[in-house]
Amino acid sequence: MPKRVDHDERRTQIAEALIRVAGRRGLHAVGMRDVAAEAEVSLRLVQYYFQTKEKLLFYGLQHLTDRFTARVEARLRDTGGTPGPRATVEALLLASLPTDEESRTFHLLYTSYAILSVTDKALAAEPFVDRPDAAENALADLLREAQEAGLTDREVDTRREAISLLAMTAAMGTSILVGQRTPESAMGVLHHHLDRIFTAGPTAARRPTAVRRTPRSRA
Repeated sequence: MPKRVDHDERRTQIAEALIRVAGRRGLHAVGMRDVAAEAEVSLRLVQYYFQTKEKLLFYGLQHLTDRFTARVEARLRDTGGTPGPRATVEALLLASLPTDEESRTFHLLYTSYAILSVTDKALAAEPFVDRPDAAENALADLLREAQEAGLTDREVDTRREAISLLAMTAAMGTSILVGQRTPESAMGVLHHHLDRIFTAGPTAARRPTAVRRTPRSRA
């Protein structure tokens, strides 16, 4: 009896191969034949599942996003218990910084996808991602939740802070890739801004309160 093929598993195998070879050579230089060789399958099989390189790239982007989501969830599990808004925001942002091989590949390829979606006509005809504002909305919701819990200042503009945090993290990720700064330096900057936003959070609560000294009387 012939072995039953798991088509989702086969697509995942090909997407993983795309991510590996693109991580080494750059997304712009990857062809379907390269992916087939990396996955150790025939070119015909890759074409059977994806028909065109553009369809393969879009599937690869979705697979990359799924891996990122799993990475964030793993960070949250490591915190133990039920993570609060700050821990969740921190996990989401830190997971996107290129601090190890997997996150480096994520940042490199996600940036490459963004550039290709602007310069490649076939890719430009489709949306870059299904929900382009998903991360921004998630961060804004978390900051709003923190605000309602009294962990941030009531005057904080949660939407602008979410946009700023994402833009800052993306820029610092690129600066890590090109060797401008270390991962430790980038994480320090990120924590600095989170401390500023979460004024009543756990980190702020541990910080000693400055005591104003009253001048002594000379009587």
